[in-house]
Amino acid sequence: MSVSENVEVTGHLMDSGVLSEILDDIREYEGDWVINGIDVGREATDTSTATITVTAEDDEALQRLLMRLQTRGVNMVDPGEASVSECLRDGVFPDGFYSTTNLPTRVRLEGVWHEVENPEMDCGLVVLGGTEKTRLVTMPMSDVRSGMQVVCGAAGIRVTVPVVTKDDEHFGFMESDVSSEKPQAVLVRQVADGMREAKAAGKKVLWVGGPGVVHTGAAPAMVAMVQAGFVDVLFAGNALATHDIEASLYGTSLGVDLAHGRGVKHGHEHHIRALNTIRKEGSIAAAVENGVVTGGIMHALVTTGKSFVLVGSVRDDGPLPDVYTDVLEGQRAMRAELPDVGFCLMVATMLHSVATGNILPASIPLVCVDINPATVTKLADRGSSQARGIVTDVGLFLEQLALELVPGYRRD
Repeated sequence: MSVSENVEVTGHLMDSGVLSEILDDIREYEGDWVINGIDVGREATDTSTATITVTAEDDEALQRLLMRLQTRGVNMVDPGEASVSECLRDGVFPDGFYSTTNLPTRVRLEGVWHEVENPEMDCGLVVLGGTEKTRLVTMPMSDVRSGMQVVCGAAGIRVTVPVVTKDDEHFGFMESDVSSEKPQAVLVRQVADGMREAKAAGKKVLWVGGPGVVHTGAAPAMVAMVQAGFVDVLFAGNALATHDIEASLYGTSLGVDLAHGRGVKHGHEHHIRALNTIRKEGSIAAAVENGVVTGGIMHALVTTGKSFVLVGSVRDDGPLPDVYTDVLEGQRAMRAELPDVGFCLMVATMLHSVATGNILPASIPLVCVDINPATVTKLADRGSSQARGIVTDVGLFLEQLALELVPGYRRD
């Protein structure tokens, strides 16, 4: 016995390769397909629509296949009504729960379509508020509680893929996911324009940074952009903040003199002494207020009243007193900063970039700058389809970005 469902997808199916990826997914999930019809647009800006019958061995396999296809923007022709089951244990979804995408999502309950408030991949869909004011939210497995109502199966769900046309000013320069050989001045200008547009719309600019920002000597450029209002929130680990504070206290990053590019005597101790200094003060903000830390990225964030979330790892020394050592608490703190984010720039960090990409809605423009193209590839592989990457030296890129965004900026 086998079961089937009619699905449809709209977008730039041919030139983007999405249709091929959809058919590959069906085969990977041991299903089968028949293309019933395809309407190919005539102009480069036109979208295409395909209707497909997908078949699987049984209903459980079909539901999992349909969930997978929704990550590509594929919806059932007749979605029907969503099915809801109750959680029986804290931290455990019901069997067959709907595994979410980061795409804009709607759920149909009792004939009414409800927008999901906070699209995020790899979560469950929880129904809140009862019948009078029903709300649908994504919730990570760790936060679900016994008695909560969770959507199961793929029925009654529609997702929408943001369509980017070639005329779209938002990163129209990047027709490929990773850019390494295109004019960097153009790339910098387009990123700057995206940040300006977000600010003009009253949105926040989120930065995700690694210690390479400090190691490459780009901290002064980032400080200038913080002070100019183009850094509203920073996500980072213990390392960026520690090395930035080390640079403020000793002029070194991991013991290397940032002015001359060579190691200094006893420099290997500087980062741990910087950590101890801040721990003595009790927090980064207290160290700034007490005049202990007088410059750098963290100083600029504190003095301008901007937010930062530092989440640690098993590799950390110290860590700084502001660092979340419970990763679940760190995730919650990061999620709390996402409302009103309109643009995200990731620089010089693979692990924090992937972690942030996992919780960002697909509707938020996302650019990743790294010397390693694998960082952007990893983002896309994890499901951050909106990620666009620039492969270049982070230090040089941030210097150029500061020149573009901050009138009169000059490196001292």
